[in-house]
Amino acid sequence: MMKKALIALFIVSMLSMGLSAAEGDEAKTIVETAMEAGNFNTLVAAVEAAGLTETLSGEGPFTVFAPTDEAFALVEGLDEIDVETLTEILTYHVASGAIMAAEVMTMRSITTLQGGNLTVEVTEEGVKVNGANVTATDIVCSNGVIHVIDAVLTPPAEEEAEVPAGEVAVAVV
Repeated sequence: MMKKALIALFIVSMLSMGLSAAEGDEAKTIVETAMEAGNFNTLVAAVEAAGLTETLSGEGPFTVFAPTDEAFALVEGLDEIDVETLTEILTYHVASGAIMAAEVMTMRSITTLQGGNLTVEVTEEGVKVNGANVTATDIVCSNGVIHVIDAVLTPPAEEEAEVPAGEVAVAVV
């Protein structure tokens, strides 16, 4: 079971490394790579709308779990999301450091820039991050790495602390 997943991930990794190597010897930033790929137009537009272009073009390194245009097409009401929520969603797709696929497979969770954790699951079909299939890996950029996923990840809603009946919640400032 694990062996099949490793073989599948290795093949996908080799294909994606071939794609990045074919683009030339000088690696581009995460944003430049996403722009040139042609299947991350919605992601790039969202990054621009959220004001994250400079950050994801910066030194890094970052690991981006990048949803494709097809993944974004499945999100209802995308145009109605406010900038703050969009920023939360996008930073939930980014981790600090360049985490290559081989390392991702050994992890159970990955902490994101948003502050939440992504759950990693290795199955016979491949690797999943929060239930999204990782479809391409190890797209090396000058400031990190991109792993392609087939869904848009949303951070879990913040749970408000419940106050037992008859008690008063006090905020410490």
